[in-house]
Amino acid sequence: MKIENVQRCGWPKDDPLYVRYHDEEWGVPVYDDDKLFEFLILETFQAGLSWITVLRKRENFRKAFDNFNYRKIATYDDSKYEELLQNSGIIRNKLKIKATITNAQAFIKVQEEFGSFSKYIWGFVDGKPIKNAIVDYRNAPANTPLSDTISKDLKKRGFKFVGTTVVYAHMQATGMVNDHEVSCFRYNEV
Repeated sequence: MKIENVQRCGWPKDDPLYVRYHDEEWGVPVYDDDKLFEFLILETFQAGLSWITVLRKRENFRKAFDNFNYRKIATYDDSKYEELLQNSGIIRNKLKIKATITNAQAFIKVQEEFGSFSKYIWGFVDGKPIKNAIVDYRNAPANTPLSDTISKDLKKRGFKFVGTTVVYAHMQATGMVNDHEVSCFRYNEV
């Protein structure tokens, strides 16, 4: 549902899918492991691409990856991998598809160690979003010392395609940081 006549961040422009994502999801704190995993995987596929490219394929990703069921994904075998490589509805990058399987396995290990992935990842910000004061989205950081730290820790735990920029984008998407422009109607809502 597009909200009319409001000031929002500049990046969604007039694209209805982008506007809906901005208005309803981006920057909203996510504490649910299933949703955190979905965003993590989508962010890893975004590496080197635009977010709108991934967003337009999101439903295809959901179908292809069993609705982001990390327990199923962790058990994918070579035939499932080959099937995914042939799926034109998703981004068919061999390394990113392999990383999705590896990341599902690492995700489960983190859950076992911390009780949930949410406890682990939100522990880096003491469970509360960092509220930045971005005036113009073009001046928002692509990474921070905190995203560097999280990236290093994720890599140490076996995650792939989790560089500091991917991690920061994940932090923004899941509300660990509020990077809505201060003039945006969502800035104080999230």
